[in-house]
Amino acid sequence: MQVDKLWMEHWFAIFNKEYFDGELPLPRLALSRSRTRLGSMACKRVKRLFKSEKFTDFAIRLSNFYDLSEREFQNVLLHEMIHLKIAFLGVKDTAPHGVVFRRMADELNRNYGWNIRVTGSTRGVKPAQPQPSRDYLVLALLLDSGEYLFSVVNPRYARGIDREIRKVSRVKNFNWYTTRDGYFMNFPKVRSLRGRRVSVEIFQEKTAEMTKITALY
Repeated sequence: MQVDKLWMEHWFAIFNKEYFDGELPLPRLALSRSRTRLGSMACKRVKRLFKSEKFTDFAIRLSNFYDLSEREFQNVLLHEMIHLKIAFLGVKDTAPHGVVFRRMADELNRNYGWNIRVTGSTRGVKPAQPQPSRDYLVLALLLDSGEYLFSVVNPRYARGIDREIRKVSRVKNFNWYTTRDGYFMNFPKVRSLRGRRVSVEIFQEKTAEMTKITALY
């Protein structure tokens, strides 16, 4: 299995609410192709005069290099969220995976049936099979409610959807794009006007990277 930022956002929100009392800030979520780490949590350390140091600019990355099950990816994400909580609250631990980290991981494992490991060894884990490169026709939508949506469209139905969308009053703005970004791999190729809601950050990031289409043929 491979994950994407939408998957990370979804499960971060659920785990934050269920296990961390909703107190964790949303970090920058990203993917990597790391062969040595299944996941990582990074942040910047700010030293303040006459005050304790502060941590900012949190980021969590998961590696898509290996073929993991969804449950395994969830365990890795929880592992990094424990690191995030320790850093965000400024808790002093005895080591990167010290007494505080181990206690929090043990509680989640014991009470909720997770398998959060202290070290994410990649030994024996199979690399993911490379995905074939594909072209995606993407419709990017902004609704009058402020919601952002992406839709991967079957090209044969694009012109019909384009005509239909111009009649929908809720659509504040829309554009067509082409891309080979693997982020869209798990989107269904739609034949009618529908889309998947995404955050404004992902919307802006992806539209900036894609090729805009000025006319459909």
